[in-house]
Formats: sequence, C-alpha cells, structure tokens
Amino acid sequence: MIAQAGESFVNQWFGEYWLVLVTKAAIVLIFFLVAPLGVGYAEHKVMAHMQGRLGPMYAGRFHGWAQLMADGVKFVQKEDVIPAAADAWVFSLAPAVALVPYILLFVVIPFSDEIFILNLDVGIFFVLALSSVSVIGVLMAGWASANKFSLIGALRAAAQLIAYELPLVLGAAAIVMQAGTLSMVGIVQAQEKYWFVFSQPIGFLIFLTASLAELTRPPFDMPVADSEIIFGAYTEYTGLKFAFFLLAEYGGIVALSAVASVLFLGGYLPLPAMEFIPEPLWMLAKIGALSFLIIWLRVTYPRLREDQLQRVSWLVLIPLALLQIVVVGVFKVAF
Repeated sequence: MIAQAGESFVNQWFGEYWLVLVTKAAIVLIFFLVAPLGVGYAEHKVMAHMQGRLGPMYAGRFHGWAQLMADGVKFVQKEDVIPAAADAWVFSLAPAVALVPYILLFVVIPFSDEIFILNLDVGIFFVLALSSVSVIGVLMAGWASANKFSLIGALRAAAQLIAYELPLVLGAAAIVMQAGTLSMVGIVQAQEKYWFVFSQPIGFLIFLTASLAELTRPPFDMPVADSEIIFGAYTEYTGLKFAFFLLAEYGGIVALSAVASVLFLGGYLPLPAMEFIPEPLWMLAKIGALSFLIIWLRVTYPRLREDQLQRVSWLVLIPLALLQIVVVGVFKVAF
C-alpha cells in the first residue's frame, strides 16, 4: 500500500515537473524567436527612414513586413559551406555557443511579480555569466574558419570582452549594492519608490555602453568591420549558421535591453497614475525603447578605432564605475 502510494506520488510529481519545465522552455523559446525578429524589422525600417532610403516595401504589402520571413527562407535555401581548412566541429558549434546563452538569459527575466521562469537568489550573477559566454562563440568562429580576417575579428572580440566586461559587472554591482539583493525580481521590487536610473544615471550610461561593446554593435563593431576585415569572424559562414549569428545579435539586443530595464528602469513597474496598463506590457515597452535607442546609436555614430575603444573602457568607464560604487556605498552607510 505504501509502495503504491509512493509510486503514484513520484509519477505525479515527475509528470507535473516535466510538464511545467517543457512549458516554460517553450515560452522562452517562442519569445526569443519572435522578439528579435521584431527588433530586426524595426532596425531595418528605422534606419531606412532615418537615412531616407525606404528599402523593400512590397513583401507582405504593408511596409515590407514579410521581408524578414523572405530572408529566413533565403537562408534556409543557401548552401551550407564549410571551408576545407576549417576545423569542422568547432566551426559548426560556434553559432550555437553564440546563440544559446541569450536564450537562457530570459530564464531569470521577470515580466511581472508573477510572470517569470525562475527567481534565482543569484540572478544577476547568472545574467552576467551568460552575457560573457557568447563572445566565446565568436572566438571559436574566428579561429576555426582558417581565415586571417576571421581571426583578426575574433581577436578584436576578445579584446572587447576583456575591456568591457569589467565596467558591465561594476555597473551592475552598484545596483546590487543599492537594492540589497542579487535576485532580478528583488531588484525590481527595490525600485517601487523610484527607478534606479534617476539615482544612478552614470551607471545606466556605463551599463548601456558596455552592453553595446559586448554585442559588438556600432560604434563598437570593430570585430565585424566590413570595410576593414570583410565581416570578421563570420566571413566564412553561410546559410543557417550565418542566420544564427544574426539571430544571436538581435537576441542579444533584446536580452541586454531587458536586463537594463530590470536594473535601471524598474522592470515591469508602471509609471505613477498609469497602473491600469498591465505589467508585462510595461516591461515590453521598456525593452522596445532601449532596443530603439541601440538602433538609433547605430545610425548616429561612426565606428571607433581600436585604440579609442580601449581608451574609452580603461580610462573612462572603469574609473566612473568604481566611483559610482564608492558613492553608492557612502550613501548606503550614511542613510
């Protein structure tokens, strides 16, 4: 009797556990596949209107909304070419290493006080660790391609990782000190009185700048500088492998915009007197606003030189981030 009850409990528990796990994984995957496509479409159209060149307008009839779908079909149809001198296993694995960390990052992003996959006690550590893994995929791609331009792009990516990972972590550390918790949900709840961007505007600029460098987005796109090294670490990639790298870039924009929203913009918290708007919509609106800002910066600023990139990090961002931590520490002790 006891054995039957125990077996029934185990079967029920495992059944519910796996059902919940699969459901959560499906939600994260669907969101990750849909949101970056929206950002990619927005980038094409925002840049087109800013620069006075409308681009494809007839795919889908309304403002070319189906162009990204057409591009996806094109990528599927293209031949998957692996250079003869390349390390085939590393070459093929690199797109997954660049893409998967950004998918996993959404596991700890809260869209309301009840809508999240996991509320880890060390959520910000989880985010910062995953955000640095994707660069390894770029290094793998550049080294395995057996192409000197790809290798140069990979080395540039490594230099950016070393330079900008530190201000990214220090910028987040100041927020953790002020919130008094490492949980992403806890950080949002600590901003119920005011968003941290009002108390730490310099920290917000530091985090945003370091995020752009981590994503190799303009003006920090030296690893993929097409006018200098063709397309850097991605030069030898075709078809779906190349599409995965593009998806990782746009997925990274959404992911780091979500992280910045949680850390500085109150996450899902609404503006005063506008609580009638659902919390998930607030979160999506903030992600969209930061994604638009990232697109805007691409259109506005030219690419930096490699020495300028290093100088901005080591001589500007890191000292400012350390000063920010000192100021937050003083205020925490004094008040």
